[in-house]
Amino acid sequence: MNAPFRIANEAAAASSTGIRVEIVSTAEALSALEPDWQQLWAACGALIFQSHGWIASWWLHIADRETRQLMIATAWDGPILVGILPLAIHRHRGLRLLEWAARDHADYCDMLVHPAASADVAGALWNAVSRQRGYDLILLNRLLPDARAHALLTSGERPVLMPNHRSEMSLRVVGLHADGEAWFNAQNKKTRQNYRRGMAYLSEGAELRFRLLPPDAEIEPVLTRLAALKRAWLEKMGLEAPLFDQDAPLLSALVDTLRRAGQLRIFVLERDGETIAISINFVDGKKMMAFVTTYDPAVEKGSPGMVLMVDYIRWAFDNGLDLVDFLCGAEDFKSRFASETVTLTSMAGAASLVGTAALTTDRLVRFIRTCRAELAERRAGARAA
Repeated sequence: MNAPFRIANEAAAASSTGIRVEIVSTAEALSALEPDWQQLWAACGALIFQSHGWIASWWLHIADRETRQLMIATAWDGPILVGILPLAIHRHRGLRLLEWAARDHADYCDMLVHPAASADVAGALWNAVSRQRGYDLILLNRLLPDARAHALLTSGERPVLMPNHRSEMSLRVVGLHADGEAWFNAQNKKTRQNYRRGMAYLSEGAELRFRLLPPDAEIEPVLTRLAALKRAWLEKMGLEAPLFDQDAPLLSALVDTLRRAGQLRIFVLERDGETIAISINFVDGKKMMAFVTTYDPAVEKGSPGMVLMVDYIRWAFDNGLDLVDFLCGAEDFKSRFASETVTLTSMAGAASLVGTAALTTDRLVRFIRTCRAELAERRAGARAA
């Protein structure tokens, strides 16, 4: 996969509507797209995950790039870039999987289509990708209900994409709150008591301070501390996450993308000057999104992560925001505060016999599990009767 990828047709034939589609497969071509991509991204009002900076940072700094290949379809109306379908091939467990570019580090995935573009852009992009070779299975996940990529389900071009059973949850804090104090007072008694207990424990004999780092702050020491705390937690849980590997540049690159977009907000909780909890967040319009959060397990008894979450949610409502999004994942610590749940859906398709076999096996395994669950439920009901 680390050899140059052979594109079957670098520039797809223009459609009847005049849309020209090209496939981008190299870092050089991706870099050259930046001004046009950023202009389209801004016109779409899309999230940072669909920006050129985010995907280029991922591609340039990802650790296992040799197992991947870019396949980014771009649609042009004359000299104007009107659509982008940012995909990549990943060789995984013997399969060549076509997925979103930067999927592992983008909580919400999607394509870009200019609001004023014709309705044929999405189909033209997928048709161009469909004519390429080199992948067995397509899995496009983490789709919000209003994702533009849902249009691919009706493209009709083979390989046909169909809704897939895989889904993920996104938890959020929403509501009309006059300020942070009003939000806090609206929480249940247990939540308020837990916060106050944590504050009391952490501030006993020490100075406790919550703060938002200023835009010109030196953030590398904070990222180093965050990565070290994350590695310790991952090791304890028997997990791995290359994003936090020592000397891995991807985390810094993604955070710098947020900074350059003017969206970065880093919140820290400090005890006698030592950082005991960190949250890398970003603000998009009236929404704040929590990208990475961690805490020092040495003071776990005081729930520093929970205290920091309460503090940055209060900050959000104090500063006129109307939504705090915990992004992808339904972990318990998020559900303590969430007032809304959004389901992220997926779509899949097969592009080879191997891919067809993989999809068929997946459906069969799911069918067997469903049957077993129904049988266990019936048996439990019979015993209760």
